[in-house]
Amino acid sequence: MCYDIQAKLKTQLKRTRRMNQAEFIRELETELKPYITSWHHVSGFSHPNVLIYTNENPTLPSLASWGLIPHWVKNQVQANKIRNNTINARGESIFEKPSYRDAAKAKRCLISVDGFYEYHHKNGKTFPHFIHKKSEEPMTLAGLWSNWINKQTGKLLKTFTIVTVKANPLLSKIHNNPKLKEARMPLLLTNDKADEWLNVSHDKTDTNRIKALMTPSEEELIAYTVRPLRGKKAVGNKPEASKQFFYDELNELF
Repeated sequence: MCYDIQAKLKTQLKRTRRMNQAEFIRELETELKPYITSWHHVSGFSHPNVLIYTNENPTLPSLASWGLIPHWVKNQVQANKIRNNTINARGESIFEKPSYRDAAKAKRCLISVDGFYEYHHKNGKTFPHFIHKKSEEPMTLAGLWSNWINKQTGKLLKTFTIVTVKANPLLSKIHNNPKLKEARMPLLLTNDKADEWLNVSHDKTDTNRIKALMTPSEEELIAYTVRPLRGKKAVGNKPEASKQFFYDELNELF
């Protein structure tokens, strides 16, 4: 799964930087500063604002709230209820599930993060881990997005979800939630695959092409335990959130 991420502002602007739009980046950083946060740790269940890159504008980011609200949702009560269940979208079923199928066909996006957090279960306790690239380069996650209009207020809200796939060997060791049938992880994309993910062709081959991208990451990742992310002992949105922390109850996994 992917319910917790680290996404600093510099990282969220990664794709724009790759396109060598330095002047525009400076303008964006100034313009977005009041609205966007550098997240050292944030949970999707708090529905934070994050920068995403959509298929409609692949190089310039837009602000979106985490937890997808499909366009057909009728009111705020229904929106609040559904978005707690749409933090992640299971990749294997995005073209079939009503909450995702429209977005899967026409509204795909990318999210740049420094890393993500995952829990390991042992003896009734959970132990948070931070996962990032060995190179310490930002990760590009695959997502879906949607525009929802609140008919009561007329306000438009852009929202997104992170697509997940079956876990690779490393995440299979960590993500062992006994309530789930299998270990999962976010869909990580290389630069080439990221461009392909955003390419919406609207033809019969599009679905199969996108499904072919949904495989466990082969990139070299590092994982280690960190301080509690929730509860009274949680560090909060501080750099310490991703610092290594050892638990006596947990033997080394790696």
